[in-house]
Amino acid sequence: MAASAPVRPTQIFDVGCVRCPRLAGHLRQIREGEPSYWALPVAPFGVAAPRILIVGLAPGRHGANRTGRPFTGDFAGILLYSTLYEFGLATRPVSVSAEDGLKLRNARITNAVKCLPPANKPMPVEIRTCNRYLAAELASLPSVRVVLALGRIAHEAVLLASGLPRGAFVFAHGREHALAATRCLIDSYHCSRYNTQTRRLTTPMFKSVVAQACALAGL
Repeated sequence: MAASAPVRPTQIFDVGCVRCPRLAGHLRQIREGEPSYWALPVAPFGVAAPRILIVGLAPGRHGANRTGRPFTGDFAGILLYSTLYEFGLATRPVSVSAEDGLKLRNARITNAVKCLPPANKPMPVEIRTCNRYLAAELASLPSVRVVLALGRIAHEAVLLASGLPRGAFVFAHGREHALAATRCLIDSYHCSRYNTQTRRLTTPMFKSVVAQACALAGL
């Protein structure tokens, strides 16, 4: 009897992933209407052995979905990258394109859902389907001491990827949760246009939570 093929671990990213039919169809329509847009799954961005892993919701339609790099070229990236730069986690304060030379230091950015969802609202089944990539990424990054979740969906995706029950870890801005002996989760409101313009998330609030993440990561 021939030996069975070895089981391969789930990869952390697949640019050709079409596991979610609704998302794959949505991206196909965008590519047809906007040929210059990336409009594919967006890969994580940052160093290979980060101390801090930042987890967002999903690519923005005219940001990462256009440029191919997380939080690049949209409103949410303005506060994120300027703050990362202030704390020495980015080499530039502004991110406009994937070719602008900006690099991260001690940090990495990924998303709970790698594809742009219609109306920026992924369905629960899409979050669960894409979670295999986040789980594989977390497992492949033993250097990560702090996971910074931007928003409730990212918070819940990190828990799912870590094999932890959602009900035991309540989302709240600035709250810390132990994921493992050497890894913690910190919650933040998402740095979206809506949250910043309604003052749900202010610049001082976001800087404070990034400072908190840096301190816990030993940076």
